[in-house]
Amino acid sequence: MEVILLERVEKLGAMGDVVSVKPGFARNFLLPQQKALRATKANMARFEAEREFLEARNAEARENAANDGKSIDGNSYIIIRKAGETGQLYGSVASRDIVEIMGGNIKRNMVKLENPIKALGMHEVEIKLHAEVSAKVTINVARSKDEAERQARGEDVIAMQLAENKADTEAGAAERAAIAAEMFDDNFVPENLGDEEEAEDAAPAQEAEAETAEAPKGEEE
Repeated sequence: MEVILLERVEKLGAMGDVVSVKPGFARNFLLPQQKALRATKANMARFEAEREFLEARNAEARENAANDGKSIDGNSYIIIRKAGETGQLYGSVASRDIVEIMGGNIKRNMVKLENPIKALGMHEVEIKLHAEVSAKVTINVARSKDEAERQARGEDVIAMQLAENKADTEAGAAERAAIAAEMFDDNFVPENLGDEEEAEDAAPAQEAEAETAEAPKGEEE
């Protein structure tokens, strides 16, 4: 389907351009959003008659978008999610989640997110406020507010956690190895073994003393 663009549309063209698009895209987006008209002779004439008005309208929309952009550009937004030890989310963060956390006049089609966010960390996201105006925000995805604050300070929380887990594992392995080496040492004597040997050595003497004590006086003579 051929349409006349009433404003600049990214990847399509500038105001006044006649472009060919898929019918569904035209019917579901361009036409209802008043971004284009069907490219008929009547609409071509209408566009030329209204060009000055359309240019003024576009300039106003661009200015409003630029003002909105100043208020959000560079902002950081925290989204709390559950995740595993490696930082992979149990789920994802989609455009609708970003719209919800940002609020205001932000719409889903303004959030330029090629794929949902599936990992913890700091993620830069483009917000397209107008065909000629965009802003960048940071989505701080963390498991807690404390973790989000650490990430905001530049800490790689996941890398630090993995390093700590590795150190703990290595320390545990070293401790187990030391215990095993000690047990197989020829000179290793369990703590209670010495006491048992002394008890065994003392047993005959104790038995002899007991017999002597129990023997009748006549037998002793």
